[in-house]
Amino acid sequence: MRKIMTLAGLALVSYALLVAAVFLFQRKLQYFPSPDYITPVEAGLKNVDEVVLTTPDLEKLVAWHTPASADMPTVLYFHGNGAGLIERGERMAKYQARGFGFFIAAYRSYAGSSGSPSERALISDARLAYEFLLKTGVRPENIVLFGESLGTGVAIQLAATVKVGAVILESPFTSAVDVGSLKYPFLPVRYLLKDQYRSSQFIGKVKAPVMVVHGGLDQVIPSDMGKKLFELANKPKEFLFLPQGGHSNLDQFGLVAKVQEFVSKYVTGKNLF
Repeated sequence: MRKIMTLAGLALVSYALLVAAVFLFQRKLQYFPSPDYITPVEAGLKNVDEVVLTTPDLEKLVAWHTPASADMPTVLYFHGNGAGLIERGERMAKYQARGFGFFIAAYRSYAGSSGSPSERALISDARLAYEFLLKTGVRPENIVLFGESLGTGVAIQLAATVKVGAVILESPFTSAVDVGSLKYPFLPVRYLLKDQYRSSQFIGKVKAPVMVVHGGLDQVIPSDMGKKLFELANKPKEFLFLPQGGHSNLDQFGLVAKVQEFVSKYVTGKNLF
């Protein structure tokens, strides 16, 4: 019995140490920045400017920006939790080729940006990017918020507080807590997680048209989360389910054209094709 009690005690101490380590280093498990800096030209983009935003707490955010063609909207893009800007260059080029403008800022510690990422910081930085577009003359109704994975949590919270033309949510989640609980069922994630991105609590405050996109083979965020978030969204809304799509390859299944079709219907009021 004493041996069993000793082993149980050791197991409990080990688990407590694990929980403490996860709590202390949790953002290392949530954000995976690539610090590599690259210019738009080096990424193969043409007519795209590099912009450096200074945050209220004096951090520097590296961003890429190109204006829209006449009567076209501008995509304000929020990327996922991995890599940086260069991995989104090809996608940005596709939208640029169709006449869209775009603005994409690297999160703190990503792709040359300074600082450390957190939910509060990313939401604040998203508003800074939105205000930058307004200062360049882009009207709120011509801004399309595009969130990718983690970026959907950023896009939803911004859209809940500002006016935009539409919101695109690619591979979204109900909350980071829900995702974490699935990934680490042996940990009390709901009590540990600092950056919870509770999208399900904010989506009902979004008044703009919403398009939710999810792949049926997504191994990172289950498509059921996207469906649930869609159910909570206000109308008008559309759900695009791509059965063969994964988490980050949805462009291969016609996503860009579908986004353009959605934006044509709700933002520009004319056929873009």
